[in-house]
Amino acid sequence: MIRAWPGDGGHAKAVTGLDVLAAIGTDVALAHLHGIAQRVKFKALRARAQEKIEEVAAGLELTAEQLADRLVPDFGLDADGTLTLDYGPRRFVVGFDEQLKPFVADEGGARRKALPKPGAKDDPELAPAAYKAFSALKKDVRTVAADQLRRLEAAMVARRRWSAREFRELLAGHPLVRHLVRRLVWLASEGEEADARTTAFRVAEDGTFADVDDEAVTIADTARVRVAHPVDLDGSLAAWSEVFADYEILQPFPQLGRPVHTLAEGEGQGGRLERFEGLTVPVGKVLGLTSRGWDRGAPQDAGIEPFISRRLPGGRYIVIDLDPGIAVGAVDALPDQRLDAVGLASRPELSWLGGGATGSFADLDPVTVSEIIADLTTLT
Repeated sequence: MIRAWPGDGGHAKAVTGLDVLAAIGTDVALAHLHGIAQRVKFKALRARAQEKIEEVAAGLELTAEQLADRLVPDFGLDADGTLTLDYGPRRFVVGFDEQLKPFVADEGGARRKALPKPGAKDDPELAPAAYKAFSALKKDVRTVAADQLRRLEAAMVARRRWSAREFRELLAGHPLVRHLVRRLVWLASEGEEADARTTAFRVAEDGTFADVDDEAVTIADTARVRVAHPVDLDGSLAAWSEVFADYEILQPFPQLGRPVHTLAEGEGQGGRLERFEGLTVPVGKVLGLTSRGWDRGAPQDAGIEPFISRRLPGGRYIVIDLDPGIAVGAVDALPDQRLDAVGLASRPELSWLGGGATGSFADLDPVTVSEIIADLTTLT
């Protein structure tokens, strides 16, 4: 109802609903609040939900992302991330693929296309209950899966770090999230940033850690762990790709096969990426950037959004000035968008107002540069 109210003129009711979720304060209520903060089509409601999440997190002395880590339900899964469905004379085991879609295997380990309906020889109470539980699990996990995929990919791009304890407990040890964790390559770093000792590793099916040579790896309690970007695996990328191919490990999002982009010599020193400027693209492709962390600008005269931007580490923004801009509520009215300027700014609106570019692209870390150019390459 909270998600639907703004579309029926009930924005104020929806905001009150957010307050109610925060006041209830259970893991389930806060998970719903976080979901609205991440995925709802009404921008004002999404912004207010993000504020509420930050308020709740601050009260717990956590960041919003740290709180989100702690809100992922375990759905009653066993410690190894599976669930046994008991039909009485036969049992089935639920596992999860690289997109966290649940699948069913029989007791011999063979996957089935679907969970069979209870039969005459099955227990009349256990079997229907198990069948119903699996149906509910599929529905509930679907709402969580997309958020977890997005969060881990965003963490890779932002180079977010977890303490070793957080990684073990909230990621590698979580009954659901572990299915994604073991399909990625991770980095553990010890020491100061400038001369940190970094080890690349994966999480094996038994929960142990292994390097690219399949040798056991021990992660120190003082280490910081993050999702590896292919930029970080320059010398071992091919070897890691071979390991994942040998084990037939499918990844939840592009990591090892992710394209790496770099600046041309001297490019971007004035804070602009001129190779993308002056190009015309369909408005639908511009709107597609919002799924990659970009935000549409605030509407100006005649309800036109004149730019789209993405926040970068360090508080700066990459901004694309659009001509004629996106028509709010009627995006097809202006189907073609010219990229007037593509540059850095301290605030998104400053670029559109003629404030000029801020800094140089050469000042950004290689991962951020690669991801920016990847977005713009896809756009154009």
